[in-house]
Amino acid sequence: MNLTTYKKEIPKFGIALSGGGARGIAHIGVLEALEKYGIKPGVVSGTSMGAIVGAFYAAGYPPNDLLKIMLERKFHRMVNWHMPFSGLIDMRKVKAAMREIIGEDDFSSLEIPFYCAVTNLNSGLEEIKSEGELFQWVVASSSIPVVFEPPVINGQTYVDGGLLNNLPAEAIRDKCQVLIGVHVNHNGPEEKIKGLKTIAERAFRLGISQNVETSKQICDFVIEPPEARNYSTFAFGKAEEIYQVGYDETEKQILRLFESINLERVMELKKNS
Repeated sequence: MNLTTYKKEIPKFGIALSGGGARGIAHIGVLEALEKYGIKPGVVSGTSMGAIVGAFYAAGYPPNDLLKIMLERKFHRMVNWHMPFSGLIDMRKVKAAMREIIGEDDFSSLEIPFYCAVTNLNSGLEEIKSEGELFQWVVASSSIPVVFEPPVINGQTYVDGGLLNNLPAEAIRDKCQVLIGVHVNHNGPEEKIKGLKTIAERAFRLGISQNVETSKQICDFVIEPPEARNYSTFAFGKAEEIYQVGYDETEKQILRLFESINLERVMELKKNS
């Protein structure tokens, strides 16, 4: 069966976007390539950088515009460097940029449903946010422990959702017919690991990899560009390259994506919808 035939059978798609710092810019390339083939997710979930990209996308910004935001706003300069006791960076500039670009600070203002994963340090549990004030939860989801100053919301301290759930697929598993997971932290063997920063980043990525494996299992399809591993968490200056990594990998996987869809299941879901 050719690609055209498969496209006629596409159900409503959902997409879960992982964290990964600058590597998360690859999500924009993935979304661009999917839309090229007529796949526009009807629901989005995200963690950390995946939450930032997901929120803008859910607000109605097409992938091309998202890339422009990263480039023109010089996203890597949005953070305000200082040295408080609880972290090395704060993300107030990111929140201000979201307010300027998205406008209304509420999940309900988004064009498509969006679910954001955060980690509650007080309870030690993950939480999924999908209503109320939007910007604070996106910032919380993106607050890498120690590196970013953690926000305190309603008396609770929150950090990066990736700590406990770096690919929040289960948040939207029952809200779409076909769920695509995008994971940008490929964790293959590393030949050279030198320097404190590299060691810390590698350790963090390995530490959160186990919760991602569970999430992958409930996705219908996973896009995981191996080339993303060539970029560090803070390589925002290479946004165009990272975007292309996501786009190219999706182009490589698109036929396999359509072939992986169980058409009998899709037709059954359509009849029951």
